[in-house]
Amino acid sequence: MADTILIQREGPIATVVLNRPEKLNALTKPMWQRLGEAIAELSAEDDTRCIVLRGAGEKAFAPGNDISEFENERADVEQARAYGAIMHATLAALEQCRHPLVAMIKGICVGGGLEIAAACDLRICGESSRFGAPINKLGLVMAHAELRALLGLVGRAIALEILLEGRVFGAQEAKEKGLVTRIVPDEKVEEEAYATARRIAAGAPLVARWHKKFARRLVDPQPLTQAEIDEGYACFGTQDFRIGYRAFLAKSTPHFEGR
Repeated sequence: MADTILIQREGPIATVVLNRPEKLNALTKPMWQRLGEAIAELSAEDDTRCIVLRGAGEKAFAPGNDISEFENERADVEQARAYGAIMHATLAALEQCRHPLVAMIKGICVGGGLEIAAACDLRICGESSRFGAPINKLGLVMAHAELRALLGLVGRAIALEILLEGRVFGAQEAKEKGLVTRIVPDEKVEEEAYATARRIAAGAPLVARWHKKFARRLVDPQPLTQAEIDEGYACFGTQDFRIGYRAFLAKSTPHFEGR
């Protein structure tokens, strides 16, 4: 399955490609597993500053899981539990990834594709992109681990609207619901996604990682520990802070080192 999940690199920006365009990038169990491995590998790298996640081709980000696989891989509760463990590990890898994740969405983004996009930090789509989770028509549930990112993104009422109606809807409605960050003309999606990734990569990488960590922690209602509060000041002890404020005073472009 290495050829159905590709990792491409350009400097500090990595791209992970769902590479099954002949099937609109429909996800198989091995693809889910390799996607999680790829994200975990990139997350461990200090030189990576941003990850762009995309589908191959122009027609789809991903339409969800390949239904033809279900008869052999997801036909009963036990098979579904094994399949779900792989999916959920991948969604956890996306949620816990240290680096900012940008979903570049062309065309269809539904079901499992929507779950993956919702787990990213930013979602940039084209005007003709389509969204939804019509899994009620398959007799399928979006399990807890699959629902978490969508629920955090749009809230209970809209998440239930998406799941209970099972409609597929357009980019403008997705933007109104809070599903997408930005809509651009279809021919500009790639340009805007990588411009966004470059802006992220130009910032201090330690700061990006801290912001992701802090935002994730603040979803937990438990009070912050003193150590967590103190971590909010750790940036002042970094070389990147010195580089940043000196560049600001000198009216020059900072070149952060990630330390």
